[in-house]
Amino acid sequence: MDKKTGLFWLRDDFRISKNNGLIEATRNHDQVVVFYLYKKLSYKNQEAQKWWLSKSLINFQKDLNKLNISLEIIDTASFRDFFEKLLKKGDFSIYWNKVYEPDYLKFDKYLIENLKIKNIQFKICKGNALNEVHEIKKSDGTPFKVFTPFWRTAEKYYIEKIPQKEKKIQKCLKKKDYFKNCIDSKSILPKKNWFKDFELSWSPGEESALKVFRNFIKNKIKNYSDGRNFPNIIGTSKLSPYIKFGQIHVETIWNECVENKTKNIGTTKFLTEIGWREFNYSLINYFPNMLKNNYSKKFDKFPWVKNSKFLIAWKNGLTGYPIVDAGMRELYSTGWMHNRVRMIVGSFLVKHLLIDWKEGEKYFRNCLLDYSPASNVAGWQWVAGCGADAAPYFRIFNPILQGEKFDKEGEYVKKWVPEIKDLPKKFIHKPWEVNDDKFKLGRDYPHPIVKHEEARVKALNAFKKI
Repeated sequence: MDKKTGLFWLRDDFRISKNNGLIEATRNHDQVVVFYLYKKLSYKNQEAQKWWLSKSLINFQKDLNKLNISLEIIDTASFRDFFEKLLKKGDFSIYWNKVYEPDYLKFDKYLIENLKIKNIQFKICKGNALNEVHEIKKSDGTPFKVFTPFWRTAEKYYIEKIPQKEKKIQKCLKKKDYFKNCIDSKSILPKKNWFKDFELSWSPGEESALKVFRNFIKNKIKNYSDGRNFPNIIGTSKLSPYIKFGQIHVETIWNECVENKTKNIGTTKFLTEIGWREFNYSLINYFPNMLKNNYSKKFDKFPWVKNSKFLIAWKNGLTGYPIVDAGMRELYSTGWMHNRVRMIVGSFLVKHLLIDWKEGEKYFRNCLLDYSPASNVAGWQWVAGCGADAAPYFRIFNPILQGEKFDKEGEYVKKWVPEIKDLPKKFIHKPWEVNDDKFKLGRDYPHPIVKHEEARVKALNAFKKI
Protein backbone atom coordinates (compact mmCIF):
# COMPACT_ATOMS: atom_id res chain seq x y z
CA MET A 1 0.00 0.00 0.00
CA ASP A 2 1.13 3.52 -0.83
CA LYS A 3 1.65 5.44 2.43
CA LYS A 4 0.65 8.70 0.77
CA THR A 5 -2.94 9.84 1.19
CA GLY A 6 -5.22 8.72 -1.61
CA LEU A 7 -7.49 11.58 -2.72
CA PHE A 8 -10.68 10.92 -4.65
CA TRP A 9 -12.21 13.89 -6.43
CA LEU A 10 -15.97 13.40 -6.15
CA ARG A 11 -17.94 14.83 -9.06
CA ASP A 12 -21.11 13.20 -10.43
CA ASP A 13 -20.54 9.79 -8.83
CA PHE A 14 -22.28 9.60 -5.43
CA ARG A 15 -22.18 5.81 -5.13
CA ILE A 16 -20.16 3.00 -3.62
CA SER A 17 -20.80 0.36 -6.30
CA LYS A 18 -19.13 0.69 -9.72
CA ASN A 19 -17.23 3.75 -8.58
CA ASN A 20 -14.03 3.03 -10.46
CA GLY A 21 -11.95 5.91 -9.18
CA LEU A 22 -12.84 5.36 -5.54
CA ILE A 23 -12.24 1.63 -5.89
CA GLU A 24 -8.72 2.28 -7.21
CA ALA A 25 -7.99 4.73 -4.41
CA THR A 26 -8.93 2.24 -1.68
CA ARG A 27 -6.98 -0.56 -3.36
CA ASN A 28 -3.79 1.49 -3.34
CA HIS A 29 -3.98 3.44 -0.07
CA ASP A 30 -4.60 2.74 3.60
CA GLN A 31 -6.09 6.20 4.01
CA VAL A 32 -8.45 7.78 1.49
CA VAL A 33 -10.09 11.20 1.58
CA VAL A 34 -12.98 12.05 -0.72
CA PHE A 35 -13.31 15.74 -1.55
CA TYR A 36 -16.02 17.68 -3.36
CA LEU A 37 -15.36 21.06 -4.96
CA TYR A 38 -18.40 23.28 -4.65
CA LYS A 39 -18.44 26.13 -7.14
CA LYS A 40 -21.14 28.44 -5.86
CA LEU A 41 -21.20 30.44 -9.08
CA SER A 42 -21.87 27.29 -11.14
CA TYR A 43 -24.99 26.62 -9.09
CA LYS A 44 -26.25 30.19 -9.30
CA ASN A 45 -28.84 29.15 -11.89
CA GLN A 46 -29.33 25.59 -10.62
CA GLU A 47 -31.25 26.26 -7.43
CA ALA A 48 -33.19 23.00 -7.28
CA GLN A 49 -30.03 20.93 -7.59
CA LYS A 50 -28.54 22.62 -4.54
CA TRP A 51 -31.08 20.69 -2.47
CA TRP A 52 -30.28 17.35 -4.12
CA LEU A 53 -26.55 18.00 -3.85
CA SER A 54 -26.75 18.88 -0.17
CA LYS A 55 -28.79 15.77 0.66
CA SER A 56 -26.55 13.59 -1.50
CA LEU A 57 -23.42 14.77 0.30
CA ILE A 58 -25.00 13.96 3.67
CA ASN A 59 -26.08 10.48 2.61
CA PHE A 60 -22.83 9.69 0.82
CA GLN A 61 -20.88 10.66 3.92
CA LYS A 62 -22.85 8.05 5.88
CA ASP A 63 -21.91 5.41 3.32
CA LEU A 64 -18.25 6.46 3.39
CA ASN A 65 -18.13 6.46 7.20
CA LYS A 66 -18.71 2.71 7.15
CA LEU A 67 -15.52 2.42 5.08
CA ASN A 68 -13.44 4.77 7.28
CA ILE A 69 -13.34 7.36 4.50
CA SER A 70 -13.73 11.09 5.10
CA LEU A 71 -15.76 13.39 2.86
CA GLU A 72 -14.63 17.01 2.78
CA ILE A 73 -16.43 19.82 0.94
CA ILE A 74 -14.38 22.76 -0.32
CA ASP A 75 -15.93 26.03 -1.46
CA THR A 76 -13.92 27.28 -4.42
CA ALA A 77 -14.42 29.79 -7.20
CA SER A 78 -12.11 27.97 -9.59
CA PHE A 79 -10.98 24.37 -10.09
CA ARG A 80 -7.70 25.67 -11.50
CA ASP A 81 -6.95 27.89 -8.50
CA PHE A 82 -7.70 25.03 -6.12
CA PHE A 83 -5.45 22.55 -7.89
CA GLU A 84 -2.59 25.04 -8.31
CA LYS A 85 -2.44 25.22 -4.52
CA LEU A 86 -2.98 21.48 -4.00
CA LEU A 87 -0.27 20.45 -6.44
CA LYS A 88 2.31 22.40 -4.43
CA LYS A 89 1.82 19.94 -1.55
CA GLY A 90 2.50 16.82 -3.59
CA ASP A 91 1.98 14.43 -0.65
CA PHE A 92 -0.88 12.55 -2.24
CA SER A 93 -2.07 10.44 -5.13
CA ILE A 94 -5.33 11.39 -6.81
CA TYR A 95 -8.15 9.53 -8.54
CA TRP A 96 -11.32 10.64 -10.29
CA ASN A 97 -13.98 9.57 -12.76
CA LYS A 98 -14.74 11.32 -16.02
CA VAL A 99 -17.68 13.65 -16.49
CA TYR A 100 -18.60 13.73 -20.15
CA GLU A 101 -19.01 17.45 -20.59
CA PRO A 102 -16.58 19.54 -22.70
CA ASP A 103 -15.43 21.81 -19.85
CA TYR A 104 -14.74 18.87 -17.55
CA LEU A 105 -12.86 16.89 -20.20
CA LYS A 106 -10.82 19.98 -21.09
CA PHE A 107 -9.93 20.49 -17.44
CA ASP A 108 -8.97 16.81 -17.14
CA LYS A 109 -6.30 17.35 -19.81
CA TYR A 110 -4.94 20.38 -17.94
CA LEU A 111 -4.86 18.48 -14.64
CA ILE A 112 -3.18 15.41 -16.12
CA GLU A 113 -0.45 17.53 -17.70
CA ASN A 114 0.31 19.26 -14.41
CA LEU A 115 0.21 16.05 -12.37
CA LYS A 116 2.79 14.57 -14.72
CA ILE A 117 5.02 17.65 -14.38
CA LYS A 118 4.86 17.31 -10.58
CA ASN A 119 5.35 13.53 -10.82
CA ILE A 120 2.19 12.93 -8.79
CA GLN A 121 0.51 9.56 -9.14
CA PHE A 122 -2.99 9.72 -10.57
CA LYS A 123 -5.63 7.67 -12.31
CA ILE A 124 -8.63 8.89 -14.27
CA CYS A 125 -11.38 6.33 -14.73
CA LYS A 126 -14.43 5.81 -16.90
CA GLY A 127 -17.45 7.75 -15.75
CA ASN A 128 -21.17 7.04 -15.69
CA ALA A 129 -21.65 5.90 -19.27
CA LEU A 130 -21.80 2.69 -21.28
CA ASN A 131 -19.24 3.91 -23.80
CA GLU A 132 -16.66 6.68 -23.80
CA VAL A 133 -18.04 9.61 -25.80
CA HIS A 134 -15.44 9.45 -28.57
CA GLU A 135 -15.67 5.68 -29.07
CA ILE A 136 -18.84 5.78 -31.16
CA LYS A 137 -18.33 7.12 -34.67
CA LYS A 138 -19.50 6.38 -38.18
CA SER A 139 -17.35 4.16 -40.39
CA ASP A 140 -15.77 7.25 -41.93
CA GLY A 141 -14.68 8.53 -38.51
CA THR A 142 -17.23 11.35 -38.29
CA PRO A 143 -19.74 11.69 -35.44
CA PHE A 144 -23.33 10.56 -35.68
CA LYS A 145 -25.95 13.27 -36.03
CA VAL A 146 -28.97 10.96 -36.06
CA PHE A 147 -29.98 8.93 -33.03
CA THR A 148 -31.09 5.57 -34.48
CA PRO A 149 -27.82 4.64 -36.25
CA PHE A 150 -25.88 6.03 -33.27
CA TRP A 151 -27.67 3.81 -30.79
CA ARG A 152 -27.53 0.78 -33.06
CA THR A 153 -23.75 1.19 -33.21
CA ALA A 154 -23.30 2.13 -29.54
CA GLU A 155 -25.39 -0.77 -28.27
CA LYS A 156 -23.48 -3.27 -30.40
CA TYR A 157 -20.14 -1.78 -29.33
CA TYR A 158 -21.00 -2.08 -25.66
CA ILE A 159 -22.33 -5.64 -25.96
CA GLU A 160 -19.15 -6.78 -27.69
CA LYS A 161 -16.87 -5.38 -24.98
CA ILE A 162 -15.21 -7.93 -22.72
CA PRO A 163 -17.02 -7.52 -19.40
CA GLN A 164 -14.72 -6.62 -16.55
CA LYS A 165 -15.02 -8.31 -13.20
CA GLU A 166 -16.55 -5.86 -10.76
CA LYS A 167 -14.21 -4.79 -7.96
CA LYS A 168 -15.29 -3.66 -4.54
CA ILE A 169 -14.24 -0.73 -2.40
CA GLN A 170 -11.94 -1.78 0.40
CA LYS A 171 -12.39 -0.51 3.93
CA CYS A 172 -9.60 1.85 4.99
CA LEU A 173 -7.64 1.35 8.20
CA LYS A 174 -8.74 4.66 9.70
CA LYS A 175 -10.31 7.96 8.74
CA LYS A 176 -8.16 10.97 7.96
CA ASP A 177 -8.84 14.67 7.57
CA TYR A 178 -6.84 16.40 4.86
CA PHE A 179 -8.23 19.79 3.86
CA LYS A 180 -8.68 22.93 5.95
CA ASN A 181 -11.60 25.36 5.92
CA CYS A 182 -14.17 22.85 4.69
CA ILE A 183 -17.85 23.78 4.52
CA ASP A 184 -20.92 21.97 5.78
CA SER A 185 -23.26 20.39 3.25
CA LYS A 186 -26.23 22.25 4.75
CA SER A 187 -24.67 25.57 3.70
CA ILE A 188 -25.31 24.57 0.07
CA LEU A 189 -29.09 24.52 0.48
CA PRO A 190 -31.00 27.26 -1.38
CA LYS A 191 -31.90 30.24 0.79
CA LYS A 192 -35.50 30.11 -0.42
CA ASN A 193 -37.04 27.04 1.20
CA TRP A 194 -39.63 26.12 -1.45
CA PHE A 195 -37.61 22.92 -1.79
CA LYS A 196 -39.27 21.56 1.39
CA ASP A 197 -41.86 20.08 -0.95
CA PHE A 198 -39.12 18.08 -2.69
CA GLU A 199 -38.77 15.92 0.41
CA LEU A 200 -42.29 14.63 -0.14
CA SER A 201 -41.27 13.16 -3.50
CA TRP A 202 -37.56 12.33 -3.33
CA SER A 203 -34.90 10.68 -1.20
CA PRO A 204 -31.44 11.30 -2.72
CA GLY A 205 -28.85 8.57 -2.30
CA GLU A 206 -27.56 5.29 -3.71
CA GLU A 207 -29.82 3.12 -1.58
CA SER A 208 -32.91 5.00 -2.75
CA ALA A 209 -31.74 4.87 -6.37
CA LEU A 210 -31.48 1.08 -6.27
CA LYS A 211 -34.85 0.81 -4.54
CA VAL A 212 -36.55 3.03 -7.16
CA PHE A 213 -34.89 1.15 -10.00
CA ARG A 214 -35.80 -2.33 -8.77
CA ASN A 215 -39.37 -1.31 -8.11
CA PHE A 216 -39.52 -0.04 -11.68
CA ILE A 217 -38.05 -3.29 -13.04
CA LYS A 218 -40.49 -5.38 -11.04
CA ASN A 219 -43.70 -3.44 -11.49
CA LYS A 220 -43.54 -0.95 -14.36
CA ILE A 221 -41.02 -1.68 -17.07
CA LYS A 222 -43.15 -4.21 -18.96
CA ASN A 223 -45.70 -1.46 -19.63
CA TYR A 224 -43.13 1.28 -20.12
CA SER A 225 -43.55 1.61 -23.88
CA ASP A 226 -47.12 2.89 -23.46
CA GLY A 227 -47.18 3.91 -19.80
CA ARG A 228 -44.39 6.47 -20.19
CA ASN A 229 -46.74 8.72 -22.18
CA PHE A 230 -49.39 9.19 -19.49
CA PRO A 231 -48.55 11.72 -16.78
CA ASN A 232 -51.47 10.69 -14.58
CA ILE A 233 -49.84 7.32 -13.86
CA ILE A 234 -46.35 6.60 -12.56
CA GLY A 235 -45.23 4.86 -15.73
CA THR A 236 -41.72 6.27 -15.95
CA SER A 237 -38.71 5.21 -13.90
CA LYS A 238 -38.11 8.60 -12.19
CA LEU A 239 -34.43 7.64 -12.11
CA SER A 240 -33.14 10.72 -13.92
CA PRO A 241 -31.92 12.71 -10.85
CA TYR A 242 -30.22 9.61 -9.47
CA ILE A 243 -28.48 8.97 -12.79
CA LYS A 244 -27.43 12.61 -13.08
CA PHE A 245 -25.69 12.48 -9.67
CA GLY A 246 -24.27 9.05 -10.36
CA GLN A 247 -26.18 7.36 -7.52
CA ILE A 248 -26.76 4.50 -9.90
CA HIS A 249 -24.45 3.59 -12.76
CA VAL A 250 -25.97 3.08 -16.20
CA GLU A 251 -24.11 -0.23 -16.40
CA THR A 252 -26.10 -1.41 -13.37
CA ILE A 253 -29.27 -0.43 -15.19
CA TRP A 254 -28.11 -2.16 -18.36
CA ASN A 255 -27.10 -5.39 -16.64
CA GLU A 256 -30.37 -5.81 -14.81
CA CYS A 257 -32.44 -4.81 -17.83
CA VAL A 258 -30.85 -7.16 -20.35
CA GLU A 259 -32.26 -10.11 -18.45
CA ASN A 260 -35.72 -8.83 -19.36
CA LYS A 261 -34.83 -7.41 -22.75
CA THR A 262 -36.24 -10.26 -24.83
CA LYS A 263 -39.33 -10.54 -22.66
CA ASN A 264 -41.05 -7.27 -23.42
CA ILE A 265 -40.84 -4.19 -25.60
CA GLY A 266 -40.92 -1.97 -22.50
CA THR A 267 -37.38 -2.93 -21.52
CA THR A 268 -36.06 -2.24 -25.02
CA LYS A 269 -37.77 1.15 -25.03
CA PHE A 270 -36.37 2.02 -21.63
CA LEU A 271 -32.82 1.16 -22.68
CA THR A 272 -33.35 3.40 -25.69
CA GLU A 273 -33.77 6.29 -23.25
CA ILE A 274 -30.33 5.45 -21.85
CA GLY A 275 -29.22 5.54 -25.48
CA TRP A 276 -30.55 9.08 -25.88
CA ARG A 277 -28.48 10.14 -22.87
CA GLU A 278 -25.34 8.71 -24.50
CA PHE A 279 -26.26 10.36 -27.81
CA ASN A 280 -26.71 13.76 -26.16
CA TYR A 281 -23.30 13.52 -24.49
CA SER A 282 -21.78 12.63 -27.84
CA LEU A 283 -23.42 15.64 -29.48
CA ILE A 284 -22.25 18.24 -26.96
CA ASN A 285 -18.68 16.96 -27.15
CA TYR A 286 -18.46 16.88 -30.93
CA PHE A 287 -20.51 20.06 -31.28
CA PRO A 288 -19.88 22.01 -28.04
CA ASN A 289 -21.16 25.22 -29.58
CA MET A 290 -24.72 23.84 -29.31
CA LEU A 291 -24.58 24.28 -25.52
CA LYS A 292 -25.16 27.99 -26.06
CA ASN A 293 -26.31 28.29 -29.66
CA ASN A 294 -28.55 26.66 -32.24
CA TYR A 295 -27.17 23.44 -33.66
CA SER A 296 -28.93 24.32 -36.93
CA LYS A 297 -27.52 27.68 -37.94
CA LYS A 298 -30.56 28.64 -39.97
CA PHE A 299 -32.40 29.15 -36.68
CA ASP A 300 -30.04 32.01 -35.90
CA LYS A 301 -32.36 34.03 -38.13
CA PHE A 302 -35.56 32.89 -36.43
CA PRO A 303 -37.71 35.89 -35.37
CA TRP A 304 -38.10 35.01 -31.70
CA VAL A 305 -40.39 37.27 -29.69
CA LYS A 306 -39.39 38.87 -26.39
CA ASN A 307 -42.51 38.94 -24.24
CA SER A 308 -41.89 39.01 -20.49
CA LYS A 309 -45.62 38.83 -19.72
CA PHE A 310 -46.03 35.59 -21.66
CA LEU A 311 -42.80 34.16 -20.25
CA ILE A 312 -43.86 34.83 -16.65
CA ALA A 313 -47.29 33.30 -17.29
CA TRP A 314 -45.61 30.20 -18.71
CA LYS A 315 -43.21 29.89 -15.77
CA ASN A 316 -45.99 30.31 -13.23
CA GLY A 317 -48.39 27.86 -14.89
CA LEU A 318 -50.93 30.54 -15.77
CA THR A 319 -51.18 30.23 -19.57
CA GLY A 320 -54.84 29.23 -19.60
CA TYR A 321 -53.99 25.83 -21.09
CA PRO A 322 -54.45 23.26 -18.29
CA ILE A 323 -51.96 20.60 -19.44
CA VAL A 324 -49.25 23.27 -19.85
CA ASP A 325 -50.02 24.86 -16.50
CA ALA A 326 -50.11 21.50 -14.75
CA GLY A 327 -46.64 20.66 -16.05
CA MET A 328 -45.11 23.96 -15.00
CA ARG A 329 -46.58 23.68 -11.53
CA GLU A 330 -45.40 20.09 -11.17
CA LEU A 331 -41.91 21.28 -12.10
CA TYR A 332 -41.80 24.02 -9.48
CA SER A 333 -43.31 21.86 -6.76
CA THR A 334 -41.33 18.64 -7.29
CA GLY A 335 -38.20 19.57 -9.27
CA TRP A 336 -39.29 17.18 -12.01
CA MET A 337 -41.70 17.02 -14.92
CA HIS A 338 -43.11 14.10 -16.86
CA ASN A 339 -41.32 13.71 -20.19
CA ARG A 340 -44.45 13.86 -22.35
CA VAL A 341 -45.41 17.08 -20.59
CA ARG A 342 -41.89 18.46 -21.06
CA MET A 343 -42.45 18.19 -24.79
CA ILE A 344 -45.86 19.86 -24.54
CA VAL A 345 -44.74 22.83 -22.42
CA GLY A 346 -41.58 23.19 -24.51
CA SER A 347 -43.52 23.25 -27.75
CA PHE A 348 -45.94 25.77 -26.27
CA LEU A 349 -43.13 28.16 -25.33
CA VAL A 350 -41.22 28.09 -28.63
CA LYS A 351 -44.17 27.73 -31.00
CA HIS A 352 -47.31 29.15 -29.41
CA LEU A 353 -45.45 32.01 -27.71
CA LEU A 354 -42.49 32.23 -30.15
CA ILE A 355 -40.10 32.67 -27.22
CA ASP A 356 -36.48 31.54 -27.71
CA TRP A 357 -35.81 28.00 -26.47
CA LYS A 358 -32.86 29.37 -24.47
CA GLU A 359 -35.32 30.99 -22.06
CA GLY A 360 -36.97 27.63 -21.45
CA GLU A 361 -33.63 25.89 -21.11
CA LYS A 362 -32.53 28.46 -18.51
CA TYR A 363 -35.69 28.05 -16.45
CA PHE A 364 -35.55 24.26 -16.56
CA ARG A 365 -31.89 24.42 -15.55
CA ASN A 366 -32.90 26.30 -12.41
CA CYS A 367 -35.84 24.07 -11.49
CA LEU A 368 -34.90 20.53 -12.54
CA LEU A 369 -33.35 18.11 -10.11
CA ASP A 370 -32.18 16.00 -13.06
CA TYR A 371 -30.63 18.89 -14.97
CA SER A 372 -27.62 18.07 -17.11
CA PRO A 373 -26.32 20.30 -19.90
CA ALA A 374 -26.44 17.49 -22.46
CA SER A 375 -30.02 16.38 -21.89
CA ASN A 376 -31.49 19.80 -21.20
CA VAL A 377 -29.98 21.59 -24.19
CA ALA A 378 -30.53 18.68 -26.57
CA GLY A 379 -34.12 18.30 -25.37
CA TRP A 380 -34.95 21.94 -25.90
CA GLN A 381 -33.31 22.05 -29.30
CA TRP A 382 -35.21 18.90 -30.25
CA VAL A 383 -38.51 20.56 -29.38
CA ALA A 384 -37.55 23.81 -31.09
CA GLY A 385 -36.57 22.00 -34.28
CA CYS A 386 -33.04 23.43 -34.28
CA GLY A 387 -31.15 20.46 -32.84
CA ALA A 388 -29.58 17.32 -34.27
CA ASP A 389 -32.22 14.75 -35.23
CA ALA A 390 -34.83 17.21 -33.98
CA ALA A 391 -38.58 17.21 -34.36
CA PRO A 392 -39.50 19.40 -37.34
CA TYR A 393 -40.52 22.91 -36.35
CA PHE A 394 -43.88 22.52 -38.07
CA ARG A 395 -44.71 19.73 -35.63
CA ILE A 396 -46.71 21.91 -33.28
CA PHE A 397 -48.32 20.17 -30.33
CA ASN A 398 -51.96 21.07 -29.82
CA PRO A 399 -52.14 21.39 -26.01
CA ILE A 400 -55.86 20.63 -26.02
CA LEU A 401 -55.56 17.40 -28.01
CA GLN A 402 -52.41 16.40 -26.13
CA GLY A 403 -54.27 16.78 -22.86
CA GLU A 404 -57.31 14.85 -24.09
CA LYS A 405 -55.14 12.04 -25.44
CA PHE A 406 -52.65 11.59 -22.61
CA ASP A 407 -54.72 12.79 -19.65
CA LYS A 408 -58.11 11.58 -20.81
CA GLU A 409 -59.78 11.69 -17.39
CA GLY A 410 -58.04 14.91 -16.44
CA GLU A 411 -56.47 13.38 -13.32
CA TYR A 412 -53.06 14.95 -13.88
CA VAL A 413 -54.54 18.38 -14.55
CA LYS A 414 -56.87 18.16 -11.54
CA LYS A 415 -53.92 17.41 -9.26
CA TRP A 416 -51.84 20.40 -10.34
CA VAL A 417 -54.55 22.83 -11.39
CA PRO A 418 -57.08 22.34 -8.58
CA GLU A 419 -59.05 25.47 -9.45
CA ILE A 420 -60.65 23.55 -12.35
CA LYS A 421 -60.95 20.12 -10.71
CA ASP A 422 -64.73 20.37 -10.37
CA LEU A 423 -65.35 21.08 -14.05
CA PRO A 424 -67.02 18.36 -16.15
CA LYS A 425 -64.49 16.10 -17.82
CA LYS A 426 -65.25 17.40 -21.30
CA PHE A 427 -64.12 20.89 -20.25
CA ILE A 428 -60.99 19.99 -18.27
CA HIS A 429 -58.67 20.67 -21.19
CA LYS A 430 -60.69 23.58 -22.62
CA PRO A 431 -62.26 25.44 -19.67
CA TRP A 432 -63.05 28.45 -21.86
CA GLU A 433 -66.02 26.50 -23.22
CA VAL A 434 -67.69 26.29 -19.81
CA ASN A 435 -70.98 28.11 -19.49
CA ASP A 436 -71.60 28.06 -15.78
CA ASP A 437 -72.14 30.89 -13.30
CA LYS A 438 -70.12 29.03 -10.67
CA PHE A 439 -66.99 29.15 -12.84
CA LYS A 440 -65.76 32.34 -14.41
CA LEU A 441 -62.79 32.51 -16.73
CA GLY A 442 -60.49 35.34 -15.79
CA ARG A 443 -61.57 35.08 -12.16
CA ASP A 444 -61.21 31.38 -11.31
CA TYR A 445 -58.71 30.51 -14.02
CA PRO A 446 -56.86 32.60 -16.64
CA HIS A 447 -58.05 33.21 -20.15
CA PRO A 448 -55.76 31.50 -22.70
CA ILE A 449 -52.89 33.92 -23.32
CA VAL A 450 -52.98 32.98 -27.02
CA LYS A 451 -55.46 31.18 -29.22
CA HIS A 452 -54.14 27.87 -30.48
CA GLU A 453 -55.02 28.20 -34.16
CA GLU A 454 -53.83 31.79 -34.40
CA ALA A 455 -50.58 30.92 -32.63
CA ARG A 456 -50.04 27.97 -34.94
CA VAL A 457 -50.38 30.14 -38.04
CA LYS A 458 -47.97 32.73 -36.58
CA ALA A 459 -45.43 30.02 -35.80
CA LEU A 460 -45.54 28.57 -39.30
CA ASN A 461 -45.24 32.05 -40.83
CA ALA A 462 -42.23 32.79 -38.61
CA PHE A 463 -40.60 29.55 -39.73
CA LYS A 464 -40.95 30.61 -43.37
CA LYS A 465 -38.67 33.59 -42.66
CA ILE A 466 -35.56 31.53 -42.00
